[in-house]
Amino acid sequence: MEFTLLGQAAVGVAGFWLMLRWEARRGNAAGCALDLWDTGLTAGAVGLLAGRLFAMAQTGINPFTDPAQIILVRSGVSTVGASIAALLTFGFLARRSLLESADAIAPSVLAGLAGWHAGTLITGSWLGTVSELPWAQTASGSDITRHPIELYAAALFAVAGIGIALWKQRGRPPLGVPAGLALAAAGAVRLTTEPMRISLSGGPLWLYAGALVAGLALVVWAVMDEKRASARI
Repeated sequence: MEFTLLGQAAVGVAGFWLMLRWEARRGNAAGCALDLWDTGLTAGAVGLLAGRLFAMAQTGINPFTDPAQIILVRSGVSTVGASIAALLTFGFLARRSLLESADAIAPSVLAGLAGWHAGTLITGSWLGTVSELPWAQTASGSDITRHPIELYAAALFAVAGIGIALWKQRGRPPLGVPAGLALAAAGAVRLTTEPMRISLSGGPLWLYAGALVAGLALVVWAVMDEKRASARI
């Protein structure tokens, strides 16, 4: 039986934890009383489970008659199901301090996504479309070189997460801006890398575009709201 999906998830959790630890030493979450580790882990676990069940349903697998399939890698995890479930769970758990919590956890979420994509090395699903670039790689038993697309995504998520974390450390951005930038970055990374993925349906581009637009809208709103607040002083 294949349990490599658990290994991929473990790499994602490790990335999330490392960024949380790094930011905790630099005064993260000054206005957030929420336990970010518990909240993030709960939201991620619910998202992963929902995404797995959604993927099983799409491939005709009944989780009630074959529950062992939940932790197998064969049909992957639905990005749509996982993303929506994780966001809704986090929103519910952090409802009393939503923007503060979202800003505090944003870099760690991006680091976790970086780990999740890097973890595809464990599942063997890190390659994309055909490429002749010098760093293109081949799958076991094949001579065709392909883009290491999941490693591209991992690197981009890591850069975005570190960048937002450093900005938070150097100067306090307006409330909601880090969360908006993280959401926009997540959408932009997936939109950028999606054309190099092997997919019959082309991926949920509407979800990635929506994340990009919603993230940028949150940034604009947060900046304008801070300016209005400053003008009233």
